[in-house]
Amino acid sequence: MRQASRGRKPYYELTSAMVKTGILGYGGGPSVIPLIRYEAVNHYGWMEDEEFGEILALANALPGPIATKIAAYLGYRQKGTLGAIVAVIAHILPSSLAMIALLSVVGYLSSSTVVQGMIAAVVPVVAVMIGLMAYEFAERAVKGLGKLAGFGFFALSLVMLEVIHIHAAIVIIAFLAYGAFHYKVVRRLRSGPGKRGTPDDGKEDRS
Repeated sequence: MRQASRGRKPYYELTSAMVKTGILGYGGGPSVIPLIRYEAVNHYGWMEDEEFGEILALANALPGPIATKIAAYLGYRQKGTLGAIVAVIAHILPSSLAMIALLSVVGYLSSSTVVQGMIAAVVPVVAVMIGLMAYEFAERAVKGLGKLAGFGFFALSLVMLEVIHIHAAIVIIAFLAYGAFHYKVVRRLRSGPGKRGTPDDGKEDRS
């Protein structure tokens, strides 16, 4: 992974990354998130994969299009408020212009076998991209929570979302709350009383 490149051409990199994801993100949020992740984590090295997963979870708990929220966060993280504005505009501009251009020929395109074939052909690629990202997130969840809790949470979230039909934002907030409890309280209790840190904690402060 490349190192973060704030000192070079942050606005150019933000614009380039968001324009590419805006053009290639067929199918909306689920298909564009892997593209944004590649640009932010692998290509430009703006953040670690773990941080991207955390931001994705938080963004899902907020209203609005997921891709736009992540674009705004990436822009703000790189260059503050102006960076957020640049990133959002760069991300939505290609699809907005394309939509305006296509309105005049929408009747033809809706019945075009060529367009239908293009959409059908790209669906498997999008499915693989989403599947790979989901696998990596699941693997990290199992490592962080343990196999029993990890697989239990997968099953619980499936029931909450698909059987009980609880809103995804509520499920995410509930799991975030448990995650805070798990890491802040459970691990402290497991370490025993009076063992809130390692023996090396605070050495730098004493020097």
